[in-house]
Amino acid sequence: MSGDFKDWIVYQKAFGLAMKIFRITACFPKDEQYSLVSQIRRSSRSVCANLAEAFRRKSSVKYFIHKLCDCDTENTETQVWLNFAESCNYIGAETFNELKELQMEVGKLIGAMLRNPGKFIHHKP
Repeated sequence: MSGDFKDWIVYQKAFGLAMKIFRITACFPKDEQYSLVSQIRRSSRSVCANLAEAFRRKSSVKYFIHKLCDCDTENTETQVWLNFAESCNYIGAETFNELKELQMEVGKLIGAMLRNPGKFIHHKP
């Protein structure tokens, strides 16, 4: 599989989720800027960064899987922060459901990559 990490559907969806979170959190209360806003933005962006790292080191199955596990962890952390955002009434049910659906889709794609790493990595002859 040639190209770039930006060609991966999982990256595109994770990036889209991170950007939606960025825009939505801009309206959160100022007292949340260094806590909830910072945390949810960081975890959602980290999924993208770890995917890029996995892509660059895909010649190593062990490293590739390690970075995908990091992606999965950060994606799950994003889910927790979304739960807090909804419970604090910073986002409504419709927005929460849209973001949660995207977050779960990213998780399913990461899971598929973890189950089938051979489709994404290159072994050097």
